[in-house]
Amino acid sequence: MSEEQLPKWNAQLKGIPPQEIIAWAIQHGNKPVVTTNFRPYEVAILHAVTDVKKDIPVIWCDTGYNTPNTYKHAEELIDRLNLNVDLYVPKQTSAHRNVVMGIPQVDDPKHAEFTEQVKLEPFRRAMAHHKPDVWFTNLRKGQTAHRDSLDILSLGSDGVLKVSPFFYWSDTQLDAYLKEYQLPNEHNYFDPTKVLENRECGLHT
Repeated sequence: MSEEQLPKWNAQLKGIPPQEIIAWAIQHGNKPVVTTNFRPYEVAILHAVTDVKKDIPVIWCDTGYNTPNTYKHAEELIDRLNLNVDLYVPKQTSAHRNVVMGIPQVDDPKHAEFTEQVKLEPFRRAMAHHKPDVWFTNLRKGQTAHRDSLDILSLGSDGVLKVSPFFYWSDTQLDAYLKEYQLPNEHNYFDPTKVLENRECGLHT
């Protein structure tokens, strides 16, 4: 799919149920994946995608700094949705890194290296291994300024089709989705690279 085709397809897909968007996207690719960090509302994309393709690879890049609640939530979803998880972790343990640099603040020169170690390098490793042509994410409009510039479909610089079936959904709509399917949510989440909720994580730029 070319960049020129995206506006047409985005217009047609807007308002379509997530599972239908997912089914459409899978027909346009050969190696789909979904990424997750088990943050709040991630259960929606995991449920919707596996509802369409049960064995889809689920890439989990675990920074090593998740809360106990997030890890318990992840284990519950992996078991309940029978997720085909492929786990990627940093090459250095969080205990070792805490001694060397701790968790640097955003204005600390070491923050870029910290983000590279705990998030970007494991993610690149995962994508290099799976080589996807379709990437499902739970990006939504209003999360960050950069994400506001995207849409249901967007193309990465590597040509991978990024698909965000819930892009125009509000928290209220997602709450209704979770209630309909009796899905658990978890709000006790910590991302050591973002600090601020509206700060871009680095994977989607």
